Amino acid sequence: MSAQKGKDLLLKVDSDGAGNFQTVAGLRARTLAFNAATVDITNTESAGQWRELLAGAGVKSARISGNGVFKDAQSDEIVRGYFFGGTQANWQVIVPDFGTVEGPFQVTTLEYAGQHDGEMTFELSLESAGQLNFTAV
Repeated sequence: MSAQKGKDLLLKVDSDGAGNFQTVAGLRARTLAFNAATVDITNTESAGQWRELLAGAGVKSARISGNGVFKDAQSDEIVRGYFFGGTQANWQVIVPDFGTVEGPFQVTTLEYAGQHDGEMTFELSLESAGQLNFTAV
């Protein structure tokens, strides 16, 4: 993957449950992180007492975080409603020249901030809440 503009990474949500994804926010900074926990199966017979891991075991998770400005009042309302309702929804993260990650996420952090001479900003975190699918470009 060659160098890409950070602004091209998009965060979208299926707000009507019908597979119609819409961009919800003007994110100025964003991060997509994947994690896979390991299961240690080291025992007294492990060669040289080196750690051994159980292949394919453990919990996989993903986290999306970002900050910016909401693109409109409807976007703000959708995300705020998901946070206060503890709602899980299908989200898409589109990474240019890489692919699309799609699946259920829950809004786990929603922070608002603002300067007296600037716009209102927010910080947002989403945690995966089920199996994610990846579609390569």
